[in-house]
This record gives sequence, structure tokens and C-alpha cells, in this order.
Amino acid sequence: MSTTSTLRILVAGGGIAGNAVALQLIRAGIATTVVERAATPRPGGQAVDLRTASREVAERMGLMPGVRKLQLDERGWLYVTEQGKQYAELPVHAFDGNGPAAEIEISRGDLNQVLLDLIAETDGPLDYRYGDWIERLDQDARGVDVTFASGGTERFDLVIAADGVHSATRRMVFGPEEEFATHLGGYMAFFSMPTPADAKEGWLTGCNIPGAMFAIRPDRDPATSKAILTVRRDYDPVLHRDPAAQRQFIRDTYAGAGWKASSILEAMDDTPDFYFDQLARIDVADLSKGRVTLLGDAGYCGSPLSGMGTAMAVVGAYLLAGEIAATPHDLTGAQARYQERLIPFLEGAKELPGGGIKYMLPTNKFGVAMGRFSMRMVTSKVMLPLTKKMFEPKTKDYSLPNY
Repeated sequence: MSTTSTLRILVAGGGIAGNAVALQLIRAGIATTVVERAATPRPGGQAVDLRTASREVAERMGLMPGVRKLQLDERGWLYVTEQGKQYAELPVHAFDGNGPAAEIEISRGDLNQVLLDLIAETDGPLDYRYGDWIERLDQDARGVDVTFASGGTERFDLVIAADGVHSATRRMVFGPEEEFATHLGGYMAFFSMPTPADAKEGWLTGCNIPGAMFAIRPDRDPATSKAILTVRRDYDPVLHRDPAAQRQFIRDTYAGAGWKASSILEAMDDTPDFYFDQLARIDVADLSKGRVTLLGDAGYCGSPLSGMGTAMAVVGAYLLAGEIAATPHDLTGAQARYQERLIPFLEGAKELPGGGIKYMLPTNKFGVAMGRFSMRMVTSKVMLPLTKKMFEPKTKDYSLPNY
């Protein structure tokens, strides 16, 4: 994909969505500026997977050699009681790599580094700026005047907002977050911790308690793992951007929960990468407003419950860059086609499994016991073929355009 263009495009956000679209744009010869608020690339993070259309995009973009080098040793999911007794397992091979754990799993930070490495290898018109962000946008029919936090104003033909679920760019142009966000009934936290001595290599192990679950997922480094915590709770403004309140909430929820809860809580105090946020869905009816377009979580976040955030980001980036490169003289048409082609994928990707958090996290002991019984049933040899069908990706029939 290459084109001759005088376009100048600004990408807000140096995460997976922003870097994926930037890579494809500079490959097409389109001058691209990326601004990332963080001072450096953010390492680590939760594991993400590539399957169906996102796997195909990764192949087409040349990501897979780098992904293969950094992918996690993911063998499946184990389920245990508060006493640590295993009662069910979902191995990767039983679902052809398309079950709860996919064949290709990689940490968010590692996938982002694969993209950054390819960007560095590409001889394209790129201006990459860490520690900077958009302060103001003023657009007209022909372009956008952007004022940066670092000072100065520059003009761009298009601004792509890839700055996450709490996108500041979206707020400036489309309106406040409350207009687009739906709280899904809970919160999620994850952070690094030492790998327990009795951890089963390559397996994510999880435990449900009333109203919450906690799990430990292996990292690429065998010495460390990720603690993953999900709690059912209505939206609480006290928890908004207050790490001390968030940590206390987690302590109160998991104190005395059994299994590895005490080890997780102990690790939380010293972890270098504590993450906490509400489980929220983002829906924006029109992904473009004038010369500003939303990409990834900024425009269509299904929440971590969907398991498809990275898939939506890379597929969206591929489509947006492809449409821009196809008609650089007609950005309005490119933006419209991007949304038109993406919507069928989003309809399947945003769907939450099994009724969402209410089904996943029952609030009493009876509900937890029934959930364990159900899990034992669906993972039995007799039921496994039907269970495999239940876990088939909703996006498996999506037809990806070729650029």
C-alpha cells in the first residue's frame, strides 16, 4: 500500500490503536504525527489475543513474526475453589485456539512494542512525540488547528483520536464522556505479582467468590504473573482516579477470600503497574465529526468483559488507514467508508458473553455453587462439543477488505 499525498494526519495516543494506524499511514507515504501523553512506551499490561479478523490483520501488517517471539505460553484456564481445589479446566486445544484463552496471547505492552519496532524500521514520514498531548482543537471544512500542551499550534488535515476509553480528544469534539459511556456493573484491576510456587505453568487460574473473582495469569517471564481482579459493583465516584481508595476497595473485597487472595493483596502494595478502572462500554453513533475521527476504545470500547478490545483496535486501524490511503483526496468519503465497513465487525465484537457480569459474578454463595456446577458440566467430555460451539467467535464470518 503506497500513495503520493500531501496530507498531514495527527494521531492522539500511542497505544495499540494509534500505533497500528500510524504504521499503515506512513507505509502509504502519508505524513503522520503521533502524540502520546506518557513520557515513554508503557510496558506490561493485561494479556490480549489475536483471533479471526484481528489475526488476519496482524498477518497482513507483518506483525506475526514479532508476536511469535513475545507471545505468552497460554495453555488454558483452570478454575479452583477458595481452598485451591480444581473443579474445571478449559484448555486452548479443546477450542481450536478460539476459547476463553486464544492460541495467540501477548501482553498489551509487548504487542505495542512489536508495532513500535515496525514503525522504527519503516522509512516513512513520521513525527513521534512523547510527553505531549492536545490542548485545543479548532476545525473548519478543510482542516484542524491543533494547540499542543508543549506550546504552539499546527494544522492537520485529519485528527485521529486513539487516546482510550477516557479520550480527552473525544470530550473536546464530541461531548462529555457521560453521553457515550455505559457502566456495566463492575470494576477491574490487574497488576504484576511474583508467580506462586505451586502455579501450573502456562495456565490462568481463577477463583470465584460472591460478587467477585480473582485470577493469576502467567507472564512471559516465569518469575512474574498478573493478578486479575473483577468486582461487581455499581458506579462509585469515590473510586474515580483515586488509587488509595481503589486499593482499599480491593482489600475490603478480597480480605479472607481464600486461595491466593492474601498473596495478591500483599503484592498490590509494591507492584509497579497497578491498574484499576470501571467496566464501561463506549458507543458513539457517528465515529467522525468534521475532520476528527475516533479509533479503538475512544469510539467503540466493549469493555474487558468482551475480550475484543485489541481486535477492535487493530481491525479499526487497518480499515481507517486503508480507506484514507485509497482516497487521500476525499477524507470525508474515507471516514464514512471506515465506519460502514467497521460496524458489522463491532456488532459481534461488542457482544458480552453469557449475560455479562451478573451471570459471571453471582452475589451469593448459592449462585457461586451453581456457577461451579455449571462449569463442571460444560467442560465435561459429553458437553464439550456444545461448549465449543458456544465459544465460537461472533466475528468469525466477518469479511475483511483487502487494500
